Amino acid sequence: MFRLTFKRVIKKASVEEYSCIPYILALFSCLTYSWYGFPAVSYGWENLTVCTISSLGVLFESTFISIYVWFAPRGKKKQVMLMASLILAVFGMTVFFSSFLIHNHHIRKVFVGSIGLVSSISMYGSPLVATKQVIRTKSVEFMPVYLSLFTFLTSLTWMAYGVLGRDPFIAAPNCIGSIMGILQLVVYCIYSKCKEAPKVLHDIDQANVKKVPKSQVDTKGHNP
Repeated sequence: MFRLTFKRVIKKASVEEYSCIPYILALFSCLTYSWYGFPAVSYGWENLTVCTISSLGVLFESTFISIYVWFAPRGKKKQVMLMASLILAVFGMTVFFSSFLIHNHHIRKVFVGSIGLVSSISMYGSPLVATKQVIRTKSVEFMPVYLSLFTFLTSLTWMAYGVLGRDPFIAAPNCIGSIMGILQLVVYCIYSKCKEAPKVLHDIDQANVKKVPKSQVDTKGHNP
């Protein structure tokens, strides 16, 4: 789902108006749930599936963020690096506290699971940044629709996994993710008729250029 967006970024050698926030928050969520699935937090390998898939997610998200940083202008690069450093610091503190300061296994799981819940909800809500831009510009040009679609499908799957496994730290955030995914798809359907952002100022400038009489241009050209 992300590959289609970054294929355009690589092709145009520009991140344009795309936001890196969804990918940074997705990295944070994947990091947290990778740790959540380890036996140090969960009971044995009961969440091996969560750990494995989240670890792959860390690899993919890191790749996407690296591509974004490579093609982003200097201002956006600094912003992305700052946010990435922040989530890595928070994840590092989570691992430290849960490993050395919390000795009760159940409390450790609740602690890491709570952080995972918040990170997952943030990840699912992050495309709303693009949704706000869609409503403002009335254009879906820079809305990652595949991200919204697969966010909805993925959250449904993980919600079922959490319900069947009676794990509220997996079921709850994905239930919210399903709702957010639906909202994003509804917004896309409403504004999908307008694929490109309006370029009113550019069109006005072009129109003004066309309206300048040729005689005026010639006269200005002969003035000393």
